[in-house]
Amino acid sequence: MLVWHSLDEVGPDFGPSVVTIGNFDGVHRGHQEVLAHARSQAEARGGLPVVAMTFHPHPMQVLRPGHGPATITEPAERAELLAKAGADAVLVLPFDREVAAWSPEEFIDRVLVGALKAKAVVVGENFRFGHKAAGHVDTLVEAGATKGFEVEGLALAGAEQPWSSTYIRGKIAEGDVEAAAEALGRPLRVTGVVIEGDKRGRELGYPTANIPAAADAAIPLDGVYAGWLTVLEPAPGAPVYDEPLPAAISVGSNPTFDGVDRRVESYVLDRDDLELYGSKIAVDFVTRLRGSQIKFESIDELLVQMKADVDGARTVLSS
Repeated sequence: MLVWHSLDEVGPDFGPSVVTIGNFDGVHRGHQEVLAHARSQAEARGGLPVVAMTFHPHPMQVLRPGHGPATITEPAERAELLAKAGADAVLVLPFDREVAAWSPEEFIDRVLVGALKAKAVVVGENFRFGHKAAGHVDTLVEAGATKGFEVEGLALAGAEQPWSSTYIRGKIAEGDVEAAAEALGRPLRVTGVVIEGDKRGRELGYPTANIPAAADAAIPLDGVYAGWLTVLEPAPGAPVYDEPLPAAISVGSNPTFDGVDRRVESYVLDRDDLELYGSKIAVDFVTRLRGSQIKFESIDELLVQMKADVDGARTVLSS
């Protein structure tokens, strides 16, 4: 799969193509439906390549600094998911004040006609683009009639309500990782590099792999979850673990020990031999076992609860 990070990287010989545009954060089931339609349009035109165009950073982070939405998928993972959903190439357009000032017509001429040579454009029916979001699906239809591309605007509806990244972020914030997974079409995933923690888990018999809860990432509500840990990139010299590992996952700041920093701490069931420091891991959330973290009055109370959490995770994951 091709991944471009500017219009210049596309090159003058690329095209024609079928293009779909969006932020695609999460690459949820609605996004997957858009990609499937784009693939159908491409096949109907003799197997043209499908280009998924997205933006980085999120336009809101540029237009309203400090008010951008939490990120469900990091750019590299997003590109991989777009490829799985049917994209042959991904254009990650750097979004800045200059791009934000483009009129809808300039966007169409520079991107769709000039760089990608679009023959068809597939977007969600609520797609907006150009300066002050002045462009919409009808704008694309009108331009396509004279510039040689067709347009399809799709309703992104699930069984009960529209699938959207905003909906998924809300469910993640509530700790409802099962509802988020239903909309995503896969478990919610949080990634990061394992850091050295306080090593209290190891002292208590439950060593954990800790990754910081990044401020701009969509992290589930504090609590304890069952899920899977996968090593994406082992640290130099570290063992390779090929299979997803069952885990009990704690999200929060460890109030029993007056913790401050919010972290995702994963205990791989019945394993105390893993070497994960410095490795990049993925944590996939399956279900929430209990709510907000509790400040226990004694270590003995904490150990009783930790055993219950581990037993709960084992039951969920074994089924």
